[in-house]
Order: sequence, then structure tokens, then C-alpha cells
Amino acid sequence: MTLLFHWSERLDQALPELIELRRHLHAHPELSGEEHQTAVLVAGQLRGDGWRVSEGVGRTGVLAELGPTGGPCVGLRVDMDALPVEERTGLVYASRRDGVMHACGHDLHTCIGLGVARVLAKEESLPIGVRLLFQPAEELCEGARWMRMDGATDGLEALFGVHVCPELPTGSIGVRSGCLTAAAGELDIEVIGEGGHGARPHQAMDAIWLAARVVCGLQEAISRRLDALNPVVVSFGKIEGGQAFNVIADRVRLLGTVRCLDGAVFDKLPAWIEQIVQAICGSFGAEAIVRYRSITPPVYNDPELTDLLESCAITQIGKERVLRLEQPSLGAEDFAELLQNVRGTMFRLGVSGPNGCAPLHNGQFCLEESSLGVGIRVLTATLLAWMDERARLALERT
Repeated sequence: MTLLFHWSERLDQALPELIELRRHLHAHPELSGEEHQTAVLVAGQLRGDGWRVSEGVGRTGVLAELGPTGGPCVGLRVDMDALPVEERTGLVYASRRDGVMHACGHDLHTCIGLGVARVLAKEESLPIGVRLLFQPAEELCEGARWMRMDGATDGLEALFGVHVCPELPTGSIGVRSGCLTAAAGELDIEVIGEGGHGARPHQAMDAIWLAARVVCGLQEAISRRLDALNPVVVSFGKIEGGQAFNVIADRVRLLGTVRCLDGAVFDKLPAWIEQIVQAICGSFGAEAIVRYRSITPPVYNDPELTDLLESCAITQIGKERVLRLEQPSLGAEDFAELLQNVRGTMFRLGVSGPNGCAPLHNGQFCLEESSLGVGIRVLTATLLAWMDERARLALERT
């Protein structure tokens, strides 16, 4: 039995409305954990297409199911949240909220999910259950955990995901087995010195000077204490400290992020960072408080599911447009959190137009909308192929 029916015409008819939905979402972005109106719109669209819908899953997430219940189930995850970025694209449908923008393509991801939902809803009978996860708060790397804690992955046998990629041309996708994205951690270091007069530094312990040594010392230690073939990145994005231009600061706070591709190395980083920071500060008689929060593990793409997606993509868009990604990304993606109890794979969707595309998280990020249809085609074909194979295996066992 095959489920690979002719659904292309159905998708072509739905695309104009889906593009308008995407533009609406782009004009009305909502930050992580605040996706209330987005969730209402998504839930309404899904119910209209005949899906069984649960709202408030993972706080502001939406779960939708179709097909038989109680048996095997395949899932698709898309994310919905926007970023605290001021839009500078000049689009007619640019963000109407000051300082908030879909600068990471999650509005497109949401509409890919809605497009897949619309196509699958027209299939007369699905022997395998399908579950769509519309996830909040990906940008905080929190939403996937919230949804998993609410049972969103319970019973799933496979999970697929997608993320836009401005480095790839529209019409193409990128696939990779194994490690796709890095593990990520949040670093909060407080350097505690002794304040004093700016003219008499010998009577004080300059926390700003010490903080600078911590920043440089961690970078230097990476190149000498860790394997260069197994990259670790420590980047500081915020420094707070000092009261006046002529007063030596007694406290400085450093906020940063840590990225690593190897899970075993990542587990050792908190102790390693603590040791380095304390050694630097302690050698000058100062103190330090190091707080480390593990955000998300690496995304590991299951080879078998990746091969299936690659094969379906070749059928849909052609072999020359399905690209093998040679290197993983040091960016983080909390899709990894959902893979703690289900195998899955995520692919990169090309969104660069003739004039290129600004990077993710940039106020000028402007993707090519025709990529919407590519994402829907690849994922719909993959889900149907997985269901077809799973149904065939079940028949063989009987």
C-alpha cells in the first residue's frame, strides 16, 4: 500500500493563502512565551482543516493530531516565536511591533507546518497517526522542554524539523547525518574586587581589569587546553560594572555563551571554566562567582531518517538541489531537547533570493517566500513515505 498520492495540485492551490498567512504573522510577531495570538491563529487554521487540536501545550504551544490514535505516530515540529530585533527591511508587511521581528524565519516555519497540515488533511485515510508540534520559545531554548514535559513527544516514533538557511539558495535544502548543531550553555561570571580612587589603583583591586583578564584568559585557555579539532566557543555578549569615571569598580558582571559539538566535552566545561576563572581572580587576591546553565544538547540527526528525508527531497526538487552539509553549526537549536526520547532529523531550507539574504537575527533579514512551497513539499513527502514504510512493516508482521 502506498500513501504517496498526487497532492501537488492541492498544495499549489493552498500556497497563495499560506503566503498571506505568513505575511500576517510577519507583521504581528510575538516574543518567546508570548505567542498567544499566533497560537490562536494556528489552532483555528488546524481545526478548520479537521485536525484534533490541543492548546496551551508547553504554555503557549499548540499540538495537532490526525489519523489513528493509540498506535505508532510520526511528528513534525515547527517553531513560532520572534526576536527582540528592530526590523529594517522596508517590506509592506514589515513588523508593526517596535523592536520585535521574525528575524529567524519562524513565521515561515509556522506556515510550513500549516501547509503540511492542509495537505495531509485531504488524504482519505492515514494508517499511521501524525502529530504536529507548534512550539513556542525556541529563541530562549525553553519551549521544546516545556512541550516535552507536557507529553508532546510521548508515543512518537520519529520526529522531523526544519530551519531556514540564508546561506543556501531558494529551491535547495541542506541535509546532514549526525551532529547538526552545537550544545549551548549560558555563562554568568561576577568578578569581585575592591573599589578605590582612580588615581590610586594600588590601593584597590580593579574588577574591570580583572574581568578583562578573565575574558582573554578563557580565550587563550581554549587554544591550549582543548583539542583544536573539537571546537569550543566562549563568547561574552554583555559586561556590566563601574559607577563613575574616576572610581575603580569593585564588581563586574560578565554574561556570555558557550558552544560545543561534543557532548562529553560539553559536560566537562562548567568545571573547567570555574577552575580557570577562580585561578585568574585568586592569583590577584580577588573573588569570583561563576554560574553556568546548560541550555540545550547538540542536535543529532538520525542517519536512517536523514536518508529517508534526503531521498524524498530528491524526488520532489531534484538531486542537484539536495546538498550535503559538510560541517555542523555552532548555533544551538532546542529541537535537540525533543530528541531526548525520540529519534529525529532536521534539515536546512534555502531561503536566499537573487540578491542574497541577510544573516539570521539581523534587522534586514528577508527570506525568499517561494521557499515555503519547497519546505512543505519535502516534509509532506517525507511524512507520507515514513507512514507508508511503517504501515508496510506492520502488514509484514501480521
